[in-house]
Amino acid sequence: MIIYGTAILAICHLLGDYLGNLLGMALGVKANVGGVAIAMILLILSKELLAKKGYLPQVTQFGVLYWSGMYIPIVVAMSAGQNVVAALSGGMLGLIVSVASLIGTVLVIRYLNRMSGDYETYEWTVTEIKEKTA
Repeated sequence: MIIYGTAILAICHLLGDYLGNLLGMALGVKANVGGVAIAMILLILSKELLAKKGYLPQVTQFGVLYWSGMYIPIVVAMSAGQNVVAALSGGMLGLIVSVASLIGTVLVIRYLNRMSGDYETYEWTVTEIKEKTA
């Protein structure tokens, strides 16, 4: 069921938030350091591990993919607002590093997308989904 994808996302988010706060405390920063990234890595790893072992049907995989697609832009947009304020108050170096990291991220994602060619595995027709749930 798609709702299980939501549960997996929630668990990964809570673990990522907790581990990000622990990392922040270990580094002496009073902030969540990398909690969103940790949550996304946990989500990807748990989805792949559960799918390989056969515990995650395609409909549930669809739920994980849907929510991960919604989760990334929303959380990144929220954290980006904070990062922009911090970067602009930090001076020109913060702005240069921000633009460089954006360009680097775009280039790496384009390279990985071209290299993987894995999009066929995530295309399900409506009839396949209905057959699996019936």
